[in-house]
Amino acid sequence: MHVAIPLYPRFTALDAVGPYQVLSFAPGCTVTFVAAEPGPVPDDHGTLTIAATASYADLPAPDVIVVPGGTGTLDSLADEALVGWIRQAHEHTRWTTSVCSGSLLLGAAGLLTGQKATTHWAIMEFLERFGAEPVSERVVMAGKIVTAAGVSAGIDMALTLLARVSDAETAQSVQLAIEYDPQPPFNCGSPKTAPEGMAERAMSLIT
Repeated sequence: MHVAIPLYPRFTALDAVGPYQVLSFAPGCTVTFVAAEPGPVPDDHGTLTIAATASYADLPAPDVIVVPGGTGTLDSLADEALVGWIRQAHEHTRWTTSVCSGSLLLGAAGLLTGQKATTHWAIMEFLERFGAEPVSERVVMAGKIVTAAGVSAGIDMALTLLARVSDAETAQSVQLAIEYDPQPPFNCGSPKTAPEGMAERAMSLIT
């Protein structure tokens, strides 16, 4: 199984690295970071880069794609090299997935029309622009399309996907290997539980 994770300027690192960490454990799985051209791609803080080792043209038909989000997503909606690759690759994938605002790139590729999908809570209404039905859940499966909510939900998505492409026991062993046992210090991971005014403060960090 070949997994391709496309990178573009100002992607969110954990959106890409979380699923990479999980799926790279899968038996017989190869994970490749791709971009318009091979080379380093900066994240949305500009202080971390991940090297794409292949171009879109080098990997036109992966088995799985994982599209990360980031502050650069909205600008990248007009990047036809990226969006066109997602559209074309989807014709061949077993699974087409996204994390956070990466779902908007699936939408721009025309893949979410009439589909249930999720994304980061702050941009949920954007999904409607692409004909999708927004769903406020951590992971949403719609046929072979799997979307995850914001950032950390990418790990949930990857474990869910791993159970499908392999089996639940493999996914559970990977979860244990990476000690994914969330016990957050604050009950503030959702607008539903966050204190009043916290959403605005959080937004100031990501816009």
